[in-house]
Amino acid sequence: MACWLAKINYICGKKIDMVNKYLLKNILLENRRMVEGLSLVHRDFTFYDNFRYVLVGVRRAGKSFLLFQMMKDMLAKGSGWNDMLYLNFEDDRLLGFETLDFETILEVHSEMGGNKPALFLDEIQNIQGWEKFARRLADQKYCVNITGSNAKMLSSDVATTLGGRYVIQQVFPYDFGEFCVANNVDLSVTENPNLQWFDEFFNYGGFPECATLSGKREYLLSVYQKIYLGDIAARYNIDNKIALRLMFVKLAESLMQPIAMTRLTNMLVAMGIKISKNTILNYAEYAKDAFLILPLKNIADIFTQRETNQKYYFVDNGIINLLIISNKSILLENLVALSLIRWYGLDGNVFFYNYNIEVDFVVPEKSLAVQVCYILGDEGSETYRRETTALVRLAQRYSYNDLYIVTYNEEFDIELNGLCIKVVPIYKWLLNK
Repeated sequence: MACWLAKINYICGKKIDMVNKYLLKNILLENRRMVEGLSLVHRDFTFYDNFRYVLVGVRRAGKSFLLFQMMKDMLAKGSGWNDMLYLNFEDDRLLGFETLDFETILEVHSEMGGNKPALFLDEIQNIQGWEKFARRLADQKYCVNITGSNAKMLSSDVATTLGGRYVIQQVFPYDFGEFCVANNVDLSVTENPNLQWFDEFFNYGGFPECATLSGKREYLLSVYQKIYLGDIAARYNIDNKIALRLMFVKLAESLMQPIAMTRLTNMLVAMGIKISKNTILNYAEYAKDAFLILPLKNIADIFTQRETNQKYYFVDNGIINLLIISNKSILLENLVALSLIRWYGLDGNVFFYNYNIEVDFVVPEKSLAVQVCYILGDEGSETYRRETTALVRLAQRYSYNDLYIVTYNEEFDIELNGLCIKVVPIYKWLLNK
C-alpha cells in the first residue's frame, strides 16, 4: 500500500496532500496506449502548429476526439510520447486534483524521460483555477490544448486571464457531411440516394458516437440525462428537476417562435409547477452554459426586448426528438439554425427578424436572409406568398441580396421584384455552405 500513499508538502505550515505521482504515471501510460489504439473519423478542423486552443461545446460533441486527432497528427509527423501528454480530468482517479497538482504533471512527464511537452488537457473546467495554470504555460511557451463543456470558459474573466494566448474554438456534433463520412456515404451523390441517410441524421442528430449506432435513441437518452441531471441539475444544486425537464419540453415545443421568460414561467405555473420567473431565468442560463440550448435575438428589437424575448434552439436534433413528438417543421428549422450558428458564430452574427414582417434568420454581415418551411408549394399557396413577401420586403428595406428558402426537398429559383430567391432542399443546404 505504501506506493499508493500521496506525496505530502507543507505550505505555510499547512499539510497539503498532492496527487500521487505513481498513479499519475500509470494514467499517462494508459492514455498513450488508448490514443494509439483509436480509429478516428477525421473532422475538417484546421489546427495550426504552435497555436494553443480551447475547445468548448456540449458534452459528447467530439472535443476529446479532436484532441486525439491532434495527437495522432503529431505522431504521424514524427513526434513521440516524450513530446506530449494527455489527461482527462473526468477520470475518477483524479478526484481531488487541485491547482497545486498541475505542476506535478510536468514533473512526472519529465521523470518518465519526457521533453518539454505539448499538453492535451480534457474537461479542464472541473479544476478550479485552471486558467491561471494555462496562462503560465502559455507564457513559458508551452503548446497547450484544452477542452471544456461549460460556457463559462468563454466568459470575459477567463478570456482576460488567458490574455489572448489561446484560440477559442466551439465544437458542435457532426454536421451532415461528417455524418456521411462516418457512415461511408458517397458525398458525390447529392440526389435521392442520400435521403435515406439524411432522414436518419434529420431525426437523430449528429453526436459522433451515435452516428453509426443502431440503438440511437438509447444513446441520446443517456447523453441528455448526463447533461440535464449532471451538467445542470447536479452542478447547480437544482432540486426541482421536474420544472427543469418541463422547461426544456416547452422550449422545444415553442422553438419556431420567440418566447419570453415571463410567458415560459406562466406555462409551467399553468401545469401546476410552483416556480418563479427568476428561477426560470437561472435554469435557462445553466442550459446555455452547458451548450444545450442556443438563443437567437431579434435584430429589430430594442435592447431590452432582444435580451428577454429570444428564440431558443437545441444543439442537436436528437435531443428535440427526446422531448416532443417528432415535428418535422421544428426539426427542419433547428437544423438550419445550427448550420448558420456553426458557419457564422452565435453572438452578434446570426439573428431573426420580427417587426411587421417575420424572417426566420438574418446574417447582416453577409446580407443573408433565410426562410424555413417544410413544404413551400406553388405561387398560389398562402405559404409561398407569406415567405416570399417577407424576404422581398426585408431585402428592399436593408439591401439584402442573398435570399433563400430552405425546404425539406423542393428546389427551384424564384424571380420576384428584380430579386432572386433560391429554394433549396435542406440536405443540399447543409452540404453546400
